[in-house]
Amino acid sequence: MVLFGGFKKQNIKAEYDQRLLDLINNLKEQWDHAAQTQTAVADSDIEMAQETALAKQKFFFIYKEARLRHIKNDHIQASVISYDHDDFQ
Repeated sequence: MVLFGGFKKQNIKAEYDQRLLDLINNLKEQWDHAAQTQTAVADSDIEMAQETALAKQKFFFIYKEARLRHIKNDHIQASVISYDHDDFQ
């Protein structure tokens, strides 16, 4: 099916932007999980620390790409929201 050039380009950009946002959310969840696991395990080893660091770096690499593409996310993960309201007074 042949679509108008600009319309097709917009749809493709929107689709890939959404995929990038989904990937960011997934990587953030993986990073949070790795950090929680490392904190929960009493005798965490260097491998756990490396896995957490790797998850963090993956997240920030993709996050930087999204910032370069000027992508905005309308979904805020619960792990990003601060529940300490004393900072806002």
